[in-house]
Amino acid sequence: MLLTQFDYGLPPDLIAQEPAPERDASRLLVLDRASGQTAHRTFADLPEYFQPGDVLVVNDTRVMPARLFGAYDDGKAVEILLVRPAGDHCWEALVKPARPARVGRRLLLACDHLEATVVMPGTHGRRILRLPPDVDLRALLDSYGVVPLPPYIRRHAASRTAAAGGPSGTDAAPAMAQTRSRLGSDRDRYQTVYAREDGAVAAPTAGLHFTPELLDRIRDLGVHICPLTLHVGPGTFLPVRVEDVSEHRMESERYTIPAGTADAVNSAKRDGRRVVAVGTTSVRSLEHAARGGRLLPASAGDADLFITPGFRFGIVDAVLTNFHLPRSTPLILVAAFAGLDATRRAYAEAIARRYRFYSYGDAMLIR
Repeated sequence: MLLTQFDYGLPPDLIAQEPAPERDASRLLVLDRASGQTAHRTFADLPEYFQPGDVLVVNDTRVMPARLFGAYDDGKAVEILLVRPAGDHCWEALVKPARPARVGRRLLLACDHLEATVVMPGTHGRRILRLPPDVDLRALLDSYGVVPLPPYIRRHAASRTAAAGGPSGTDAAPAMAQTRSRLGSDRDRYQTVYAREDGAVAAPTAGLHFTPELLDRIRDLGVHICPLTLHVGPGTFLPVRVEDVSEHRMESERYTIPAGTADAVNSAKRDGRRVVAVGTTSVRSLEHAARGGRLLPASAGDADLFITPGFRFGIVDAVLTNFHLPRSTPLILVAAFAGLDATRRAYAEAIARRYRFYSYGDAMLIR
């Protein structure tokens, strides 16, 4: 299939810059695959679409505040995004600007509380950085790191200023207080309420709409809520640069499927009960581990499955997802599950009804 088949026009004002006032106040477009019909609800109505015995699979990865600011050893500004561990005391990182990040260069980060050294090139223009062996990275990120929001959410300049301590002077104080308040809110709202396992650089955004109370309502219906972990990396959002989408290669991401989740899913498949996946990350983890079959093993590894139209889903019966960027791999996955024509009609309807798009936007249930 051609990449242009997954394109659409979106008015810029429909790109959500802030989350909904309450997590479950987002809108919910429900698409019935059999009939092609749609319904327009709120996310708080989601329990109406579950049946006793359904299995709801959620991704419990936790987004790290992994963006750090500082300077090269010559004093020029730099920012990094820690992507994933890369051996003893080393991390793969996006570095901006990247050109000066030659092997041997030192970076002074987090208000000089962290020194990192470039030790080798990484993939996709990244760098491998060596950190001090005694660094408490979790504590340092909690104190100085910034949540790596997607670039279409306009917090970047504010993040840099806040991480550097902010401008001085009495007149700047109210603006800085507001900036830090918004960034603090992002730390909470750009994270699912069930996030447990550190490792993601982007949120599994379909899960952002759940509240503890909504999850309790779903459990009370007799639905089994089961976790898996897929640490969302920048590979999920790498642009597709080939016109023939079959030539695109997904970058691998670490995943874990616990035994309890595998047992619950396999029992549901044997009994003809539904497996509902929250987000494209959960879909990819389940279908990658099952390798196209209907038996899910408890497993851990690197998921690199690229799901395109024509893929035969062996595990997932329904998908809860957000509205995705044009020409993106998550949108291609949605089209594979719902059908390309149905997806295009649903997106056009969402735009006409002014749904909010992307990470902080509204949701879609495909069943």
